[in-house]
Amino acid sequence: MEEGGMSAVPKTKTPSPVTPLSPTMMKDVKALVSLYSNYFWNRLLSFFPNPNSNFRTKISSFYHSSTTSTTRGSSKRRRRTTCLPLPLPPASSPDSPSSLLTVEASKIRNVLEDVMECVFLNLHYIQKNLQFWQSRAEGSNAQKVYFMVCERGPNAFVNGVIQLMRDSLAEHTGMQRMSCSASSYMSERIIVLTNLRYFLAAFLAQVYTETDRVGEDLVKEPEKSVPSLLVTVNDLFLKLEASIGHFHAMRQGDSSVDGSYSFPLMFEKLPEVNQEGSQWTECETTDAINLICQNLHKLDSYLSTLVTKHRKPKKMTLYWMHYTGGVVGISLCSLWLLRHSRLMGSSDIDNWISEAKDSTLSFWNDHVEQPLLSIRNELFETFRKRQKGVMEREEVQFTADSLHRMLLAFSEQTKGHKLPQNASDQEMLEIVMGRYEKEVMHPIQNLVGGELVRSLLIQVQKLKLDIETAMLELDQILRANEINFAILAALPAFALSLILLMLVRAWLKQDTRAEGRGRVARIQRRLLVVEIERGIMQIQTCRDQGL
Repeated sequence: MEEGGMSAVPKTKTPSPVTPLSPTMMKDVKALVSLYSNYFWNRLLSFFPNPNSNFRTKISSFYHSSTTSTTRGSSKRRRRTTCLPLPLPPASSPDSPSSLLTVEASKIRNVLEDVMECVFLNLHYIQKNLQFWQSRAEGSNAQKVYFMVCERGPNAFVNGVIQLMRDSLAEHTGMQRMSCSASSYMSERIIVLTNLRYFLAAFLAQVYTETDRVGEDLVKEPEKSVPSLLVTVNDLFLKLEASIGHFHAMRQGDSSVDGSYSFPLMFEKLPEVNQEGSQWTECETTDAINLICQNLHKLDSYLSTLVTKHRKPKKMTLYWMHYTGGVVGISLCSLWLLRHSRLMGSSDIDNWISEAKDSTLSFWNDHVEQPLLSIRNELFETFRKRQKGVMEREEVQFTADSLHRMLLAFSEQTKGHKLPQNASDQEMLEIVMGRYEKEVMHPIQNLVGGELVRSLLIQVQKLKLDIETAMLELDQILRANEINFAILAALPAFALSLILLMLVRAWLKQDTRAEGRGRVARIQRRLLVVEIERGIMQIQTCRDQGL
């Protein structure tokens, strides 16, 4: 026991002291944890369908990373959606003396890019909903009534039918009142979305103009331009707040949408001490950047809530009657199939499957396999029988040479002198026909002692040559038509394959007007660019005229 106890003592290890992490290592660990936490958070939010979730995730990740680390300029650059590029020159190299200031300038660049992206995404979302309401408002009264009754869900369908019947029985103006209600319903949403689009477009233009104005100074002298740019951007946010707040106050009492203006838009303001200072510390700059990010997040949340209340109905709501009919039809079809299945002791489905299989095989054999094999065999047979075709042509040529010799001998005997070698068959045939016309005047006499029989035999030889030539051409036509008939037999299969290919191509591309990748989308984008150029020219014309 003592030996065992003594031998067990050396095997136990004393815990080694923990080495404390240096501040640099702690900073790197925090940055790594922040990076992976933001990555997993973005991946988690990507599973939830939200039109603005992409930007909201980026704003939240930017805000958290800005509060935990001030070295965001050197972190991995995020992937951005397509929008207008900032009018900024390229930043200076990290090896320059102003590398620390360049980090601050890169933060400003990222903030401005986030502002541009936020406004563009919200403008895009507003424009899509606005186009829907404008298209519905331009419809006829019957289309408006149909939308109010049949495209707003089952509850609206029941209430709309009851209201329509009640108004029709009471005042006989049910359609007119429903149409007026639909017009006010759509016009309210058009007004809200149009004003929001105007406010955001003006804000975006001001940000872009201010960025263009201080672009060079932001890279050359960031210690002077960064504070002024931050103050200007904050003032633009406050102007946007005032514009939306004024519109908020005007529409608050007239709105029929529940909860549309339940909370106002309130942005954070920069402290007065920061606005008055000409040169800020790094901490003050970081606080100002975080404040702008907070304001941007508030703007995105406010717009998301307001536009959602005035957005177009969801696809499920618009086509709920079609989906309901589809579900009912699928249910009835399932019951019918269940009735004819093996579960109910019926063999109808098995028989139908067998017949469909036989029909498919027959279609494949008659319209795909056999026509292709026929085309292949006909083509190869044409090449194999090429020598036989040459022999047939030689036979026709032999008959033509025989006729030429007969015409030459008859013409020389009739004329009494030798004809030239280049005399054509047509000329000699005219001599034969002329002699034949004279001989026919006395047929019985010339039949025995004249050239009537010889001229007749020459004409028979000419008729034989014409028949052989026609048969040779007819044989070629028949061979060509055999290939055409085989191709015609295979056309149904080719047409079906082409239709399936077009459907698969349309499903893969999924073009949605100017947002797609096909030819139609490119044309739509060109038309949009033309409209932009036309608007710019109109603005320039108005400026030239002093309007």
